[in-house]
Amino acid sequence: MKPPVTIVCCLVLFLTVECSQFKSKTHRKDRNELQMSSWKHKLSRMQVSDKCDGFCTPPSNCSQSCPLDFRGEIVFTCNQDKWQKTIETCTSLSVDTLFQGPNTAASLSVASSSVFPMNLIGSKLPPVRIGNVFQGIHKYCPVDYVCIVDAVKSSEVTSGNIAFVVELLKNISAGLQTYNGPHGNVTREKMKNYGKMANHILSKAAISNWAFIPNKNASSDLLQSVNSFAKKLQVQGESESIVNELFIQTKGARIHHNTSKNSFNLSMPMDNDTEDVLVLIEIPRQALHKLPPNASQAIGTAFPTLGAILKEVHGPDVNLSKPINSLILSLVLPEDLKEIMLTFEKINKSQSTVSHCVGWHSERRQWDESPCRMVLDSKGTVNCHCNYNRTVMSFSILMSSKPVRDKVLNYITFIGISVSIFSLVLCLVVEAVVWSRVVVTEISYMRHVCIVNIAVSLLTANVWFIIGSSANVQEDHKWCVAVTFFSHFFFLSLFFWMLFKGLLIVYGILIVFRRMMTSRMMAIGFVVGYGCPLVIAVITVTVTEMGEGYTRKDACWLNWNQTKALLAFAIPALAIVAVNFLVVLAVAINTQRPLMGSSKSQDMAIIIRISKNVAILTPLLGLTWGFGLVTLLEGTHLVFHIIFALLNAFQGFFILLFGTVMDHKIRDALRMRVSSLKGKSRAAEKASLSPANGSKVLNR
Repeated sequence: MKPPVTIVCCLVLFLTVECSQFKSKTHRKDRNELQMSSWKHKLSRMQVSDKCDGFCTPPSNCSQSCPLDFRGEIVFTCNQDKWQKTIETCTSLSVDTLFQGPNTAASLSVASSSVFPMNLIGSKLPPVRIGNVFQGIHKYCPVDYVCIVDAVKSSEVTSGNIAFVVELLKNISAGLQTYNGPHGNVTREKMKNYGKMANHILSKAAISNWAFIPNKNASSDLLQSVNSFAKKLQVQGESESIVNELFIQTKGARIHHNTSKNSFNLSMPMDNDTEDVLVLIEIPRQALHKLPPNASQAIGTAFPTLGAILKEVHGPDVNLSKPINSLILSLVLPEDLKEIMLTFEKINKSQSTVSHCVGWHSERRQWDESPCRMVLDSKGTVNCHCNYNRTVMSFSILMSSKPVRDKVLNYITFIGISVSIFSLVLCLVVEAVVWSRVVVTEISYMRHVCIVNIAVSLLTANVWFIIGSSANVQEDHKWCVAVTFFSHFFFLSLFFWMLFKGLLIVYGILIVFRRMMTSRMMAIGFVVGYGCPLVIAVITVTVTEMGEGYTRKDACWLNWNQTKALLAFAIPALAIVAVNFLVVLAVAINTQRPLMGSSKSQDMAIIIRISKNVAILTPLLGLTWGFGLVTLLEGTHLVFHIIFALLNAFQGFFILLFGTVMDHKIRDALRMRVSSLKGKSRAAEKASLSPANGSKVLNR
């Protein structure tokens, strides 16, 4: 039986076991190590003077010239009484150095007007312009760009040179988009040499220097430039490898709507000592059929170090602070292709991490989870379903630490919920047994209605919680949405019945002589207790589920990261806890006053008793969600998680204890009920042993 999707393009790792392949990879890595050591030796000579050294007084800045043979400056900012380098624009590259191989410096003027200006130095220094680069390329190396490769590869990877190369590659890509000459297309040779220049500034030796480039979008510009350049590439064979450098690889394949099997492999080591990492691309059959009859092409470019560069440059940014846990994959696909399935192999395969499927938004310049949905997160790989469009063409997976999932917390949660379910069932049984004896007034009747509905709401919510904890989020999204909806609804019902109970107490205090009909109070109670939660739950699922943002990616509960759907539960719950706390304060102040008369003593006693119960229940609910907010903070101690689990899991037990067992009227009614049952049992026993009953038995 054929799978529902057809594997069209695969960026797959195959371990190299043949001797020739092993030697090739070893030589490639050894060559890179020699280059890195050479760069480090060169950079060690770039020691600057001590003008910006020693202690300083913030806020202040200091700048000094670059070493000999470099143009630009180094800017320092005073941070914690010490000078800290923030910007470096030292560059040795120029149009002269780019074309000095063919000895064309005299014919190409650096100061000549350029279609592609580039400011590498900053606002304080005059701009350095790349003058007529295309004129030089067109004259000396229009076929393969080889005339500028050696100058770039031999340059030191300073921040200024990195910025120069980024702008150079950006300008070359931009120029091709409007170039109508015979050399407007990208050939295999052009792509190779373009990749060599990009590989030079993507090396591990260059990563730390990206942080000092004035243009913080340089890494994003590079990603977009490589993708834009690859769009003009003409793939000739069914599957071919074009760029095979250590820090960038590009492969392409020809595809069409009747493609049965086309694949190409990328072998990308993340480090010299690590094995290669795989990426697999699958195109759903329904998307494949939308392709035109004529052959199209798919091109993939993988970057093993670009994730570290993005983190280095944008570390403080919350959208970029999470580390990349796989290759960054940039794709060029047909315009008619809108959805793809990606399988990323993890770099860090630890079970204590959570993976997030993301796409790079080229306009916002940040990782975005909305274009992708995680299908499956296994031990070593992550399956993602992503939407491909003009603004999102690059994909990867982010890694974040899992919430505290200690075994103790799991035991506390499930033991506590089990105890709560048993306690709530017992609470409902007790209420049914003593109902006729305790609902003697309007207030007592409504109080017990509240207790029963609070118990029913929490009992049902706990049952749905257990169902949700065992549900598979990735395999059945619709079932997870249903579980989340009912959990949301019944947990809200719990709090809204608590609110109605607080309002009932206020009503008992303020309205003394004029009472509302019980039927009307019941109607209001059910509208507040079930109507309001239903409206909130329905609106939440309607608004957020259109973009599949109602539930979390890893659990059947309200989403927070994308749509903030969790606010539809947290805001009402915390607001109700605050209102009930004010009710308790009002009752405490009111009960200090002397009673107005004995006729009201019975109702006042009931009000005081209800107030005591609310005074106990409300702080417990408040503390529960207060600790819940604390646990959302990163690095929260395990003790707070344990306290939150205890208070949250044992809520049903607290309702039984404070709402039922500690009510002396319920205890008295139970005693009377037990005494009545004992009396009936003795009467039946005496009746069975009486002489009249014995004679009837003998006469039979």
